Amino acid sequence: MPLYLIVLLPLLGFAINGLFGAKMKKPLPGYIATTAVLGAFVVALLRVLDLRNLPEDARRVSETAYTWLQVGNFKVDISFLLDPLSAVMILVVTGIGFLIHLYSVGYMADDHNDPESKLYARYFTYLNLFIAFMSVLVLADNYLLMFVGWEGVGLASYFLIGFWFKREDAASASKKAFIVNRVGDMAFLLGMTLMALSAGTLKYFGDAAQPGVLDLAATKGASAFDLSALNNGAAAFGMGGVALIALLLFIGACGKSAQLPLYTWLPDAMAGPTPVSALIHAATMVTAGVYICARSSALFNLAPQVQLLIAIVGVLTALVAGLTALAHSDIKKVLAYSTVSQLGIMFVAIGAGAYTAAIFHVLTHAFFKACLFLGAGSVIHALHGEQDMRKMGGLASKMKTTNWTFLVSGLALAGAVPFAGFFSKDEIIAEAFHLGGNYAIIAVLTLVVAFITAIYTGRQYAQIFGGKPRDEHLHEHAHESPAVMTIPLIVLALGAIFAGLLGVPHIGGLPELHALSDWLKPVLNPGGVTHKPEIMLLIVGALVGWVGWFLGRAMGLNSSRAFLPESTNNLSLDALYRNVLGTGGMAIAQVARWFDDTIIDGAVNGIGNAVNGLSGALRQTQTSFVRNYALGMAVGAAVIIALFVVGR
Repeated sequence: MPLYLIVLLPLLGFAINGLFGAKMKKPLPGYIATTAVLGAFVVALLRVLDLRNLPEDARRVSETAYTWLQVGNFKVDISFLLDPLSAVMILVVTGIGFLIHLYSVGYMADDHNDPESKLYARYFTYLNLFIAFMSVLVLADNYLLMFVGWEGVGLASYFLIGFWFKREDAASASKKAFIVNRVGDMAFLLGMTLMALSAGTLKYFGDAAQPGVLDLAATKGASAFDLSALNNGAAAFGMGGVALIALLLFIGACGKSAQLPLYTWLPDAMAGPTPVSALIHAATMVTAGVYICARSSALFNLAPQVQLLIAIVGVLTALVAGLTALAHSDIKKVLAYSTVSQLGIMFVAIGAGAYTAAIFHVLTHAFFKACLFLGAGSVIHALHGEQDMRKMGGLASKMKTTNWTFLVSGLALAGAVPFAGFFSKDEIIAEAFHLGGNYAIIAVLTLVVAFITAIYTGRQYAQIFGGKPRDEHLHEHAHESPAVMTIPLIVLALGAIFAGLLGVPHIGGLPELHALSDWLKPVLNPGGVTHKPEIMLLIVGALVGWVGWFLGRAMGLNSSRAFLPESTNNLSLDALYRNVLGTGGMAIAQVARWFDDTIIDGAVNGIGNAVNGLSGALRQTQTSFVRNYALGMAVGAAVIIALFVVGR
């Protein structure tokens, strides 16, 4: 089966629901969309199994659907790539995407924001569109096609975040996400353009590229923006060019993956439906920046200064977002800031050159964070829309499946042994620690972030499911969600428990349990753990997870208040953006408007008015009287004679 089916099937679901969904009854549009994504997952799984049967050094399949652009030597194909890295990502996108679609069938069935059920089909239309664009992003064989997927998921997320468009917070959040992402997207586009210019792919007039420049036109089978050709020839760009390209790609990643200072859109995006939060802001779109950096690892490896900057930005983002999570009592906002924090840890891995560790954390995070978001949705569904944790409590006995799945996923997020989050987070800390110098400090700060994470996660679980009910009316009407919602929770919770076995450290004679590193080695080598982990570091990591969890749990049971004042939210970055960027931008816009109206338009209008005035004056000479014309000729002749006489 061709790779393009993975993209085509969700597009087919998008088209069917988009054209005919409004005429269908619930839950048919949901099942159509869910089946489309399931089909994409099956195709992806079968192709990955085929890839696994190939020799390690030959696990790369590229399929061209058709030629998109060709002008001279400049050529771009609609071409899809399946290799170990894209295989992991596409299974995450379609597999977890399928579970979230299935969950949505039940969650959106009684949408209190859509009492007349007019938006049900539209929701699944947008969801399928998102999966299609995300599949394009991770399967693209060239940067230009990847950028199409990159922009596409931004558009689909705009639709999904603002799905309840009649609510002011949803409409505002969708616009904010779209605008903030444009900042990163512009940097990505500039980096991609500079990459193409440096590689000679835009110099398609002439027979050869300039000396010292990678000539893709002379590379057999290579097209413009080709992933493998550009990465393999990155050294030809020159160190300054590589550093600038890497920096621009990272800024682009900061937009999608919510890093300082472009992270403020993600917490506000919680205004969308909870399954959207699970899909976009836990498992797929927000990890796109991490994927781009890992895919471009050859570029980043040649720019160590940029790598250190990435690690610093990552750990600062993780620390700021982790502290901010302590200031919230909204069940989804806590998870939102937690997502920002975990993305920061992934970028610590990218900065440390531990690309496999970054993808490992992407994988484990997809399971436990999607489960936590869907568990939060189950709680919100049971409490008729209530999201304030200060009004919850005692739900463990009422929602047994949601309770244990939320518990194990929370422990995985906290980095508690033996859950999945411990292994992926510990691998990142170990890699940074063994680099020494500045990276050792970053590793220690990441360990502090892990402790903070465990605290707010334990506190969240305790406030929702532990202790006594804080609102008897809400507790009395609470109920477990239907099977269509709890089955995805169970599957994701199992992933939160066992996915860590893909990256158990090389100790105790168990190297076979580091399967993910072996799988990704052909793409991200060295990328995996290259040092024998220190037992003391493992013990400290284990203690941090469990001690933080129990401390947070105790604090959550004893108090319903947040740990920090809500004035710490976003570190007032939104106010800073409004007061500095907003006010400054308006001032610049006013100056630009004055310059345009006065100078540009004034010059154009002035010339027009002058010509118009001159033509008006000349028009006065056209009287239609012959005597006037004769007089004019006589005067003209007299002037000419006078000039002739004076000239002599």
